[in-house]
Amino acid sequence: MGRLDNKVAIITGAAGGIGYATAEKFVEEGAKVVICDMAEERLKNAAEELGKKGEVMWAKVDICDEEAVNEMVKNANDRFGSVDILINIAGITKDAQFYKMDLAQFRQVIDVNLMGSVNMCKAVVPYMMEQRWGRIINTSSVSALAGNFGQTNYAASKGAILAYTRSMGHELAKYGITVNSIVPGAILTPMTMAIPEDIRAQKAARFPTKRWGEPREIANVYAFLASEEASYVNATSVTVDGGFY
Repeated sequence: MGRLDNKVAIITGAAGGIGYATAEKFVEEGAKVVICDMAEERLKNAAEELGKKGEVMWAKVDICDEEAVNEMVKNANDRFGSVDILINIAGITKDAQFYKMDLAQFRQVIDVNLMGSVNMCKAVVPYMMEQRWGRIINTSSVSALAGNFGQTNYAASKGAILAYTRSMGHELAKYGITVNSIVPGAILTPMTMAIPEDIRAQKAARFPTKRWGEPREIANVYAFLASEEASYVNATSVTVDGGFY
């Protein structure tokens, strides 16, 4: 028996990295999983691999497109009969020092990281309210807590996620819906693996754990927060950074 048996989970940004690791963990825990991303070929490959372990549906969707998001969530509900869990992982970076950053770069990161997450929440909440049960888990970043050079736009988007998560948790708890966020630290993903190895080693030397985190270590926390074991955890954030912040 898995902790998420027969629950239906939608996971954005699931074609690779933390999103894929989370989808894999959820399938192993018995969930029916809808994986979403913009990278269609990687998404298809992910669905094929995950489908060997459980029931998986894939959807190429732009989370900034409200109509497309609503259609995807409806399709998930039509196929599986419910929408129980939302894991918002999809996000982008457009790094530059603030005085060099144009407003288009700032807006694009806000649009994807913040408003994309909001679009997903708006789409799933009516289903969760009707069934009076749901789990929404958003993704912030230690950049929101500590700041990060060249990431004013990213830090702003991730800080806003912490704030709206807390307010949503207060509003939706009476419907049996909990809303929380995870605050990952330095995790080895395709994006961070592009950092030169010597630079990654220098960064790791500053971490209490002396190493970078693995996507699976974040996925494990998503699974906990999505389960009945976390039924009294609401309107808060969980930092998973090896003690760095």
